[in-house]
Amino acid sequence: MSKTKSWLLAARLRTLPLSFSGIIAGSAMAVQHEVFQWPIFILALLTTLGFQVLSNFANDYGDGVKGTDNEERIGPKRAMQSGLLTPKELKSGMAVTTLLTLTAAGALIYVAFGKENFAYTLLFVVFGIAAIVAAIKYTVGKNAYGYRAMGDLFVFLFFGLLGVVGSYFLYAKALYVLVFFPAITIGLLSVAVLHLNNMRDRISDIASGKKTVAVLLGAEKSKKYHFILLATAYFFAFSYGYVQEGGLLRFLPLLAFIPVLIHVKKVLKINAPEAFDPELKKIAISAFLYALLFFGSAFL
Repeated sequence: MSKTKSWLLAARLRTLPLSFSGIIAGSAMAVQHEVFQWPIFILALLTTLGFQVLSNFANDYGDGVKGTDNEERIGPKRAMQSGLLTPKELKSGMAVTTLLTLTAAGALIYVAFGKENFAYTLLFVVFGIAAIVAAIKYTVGKNAYGYRAMGDLFVFLFFGLLGVVGSYFLYAKALYVLVFFPAITIGLLSVAVLHLNNMRDRISDIASGKKTVAVLLGAEKSKKYHFILLATAYFFAFSYGYVQEGGLLRFLPLLAFIPVLIHVKKVLKINAPEAFDPELKKIAISAFLYALLFFGSAFL
């Protein structure tokens, strides 16, 4: 395999639609409130792209160094695990990605706030640094939070609250209570994707000493937790549409939950860990579809 394909493997491009979902949902609310700006939207997507790729590089490196990625792992092969990229190459890739991401984030903050809103600029600089640290510390280092059953919390905070509420704030320079409804929906769907991943890897994670929520709950309780995540995500998505004015179009984003219902029936019957793997993309695509429908409906 060529180096280019190896880097693309490590970047895990299939994870990008989920990471974009929060930005798209927050931008949809900006459209509704007539504060949307294309430059902010594009720079926010580029910044999120950087954060996600950095996280994927760090995950590949961290799990590889710790030996979590081994021959017993069920999911897609990793670049370091497969010998396609060395630890040194991945660390260099993380450094370059961090620099590019900070550049995009800096441009985003400047376009959004200019020179007049120093306090907001400082706040989002802190958020940017926190996102960089969180992307790396998920699996890298002795105190990696992904190994201490805290991955779900951080995914909810960064993919949901910061992704949706933060992106809306970039446009509006203000908070709006209802923005938390789609933020919670996107956040919980993102956690559901991570949890599916951890249900798939539960046995190998136990063997390698990696603690996840799936490891702590066990097989059956993990399924119940997963269903609670999805049901709560739907509740907040429905509630947002319910409190809006207008006709049935306000419920258009709920169409994204049709694949979720099919997914739930499938998960109920799963016994083999490897059967969880195809289900990850279903929830990731549903989250992305929800964001796209939400964005599209904002123009109607």
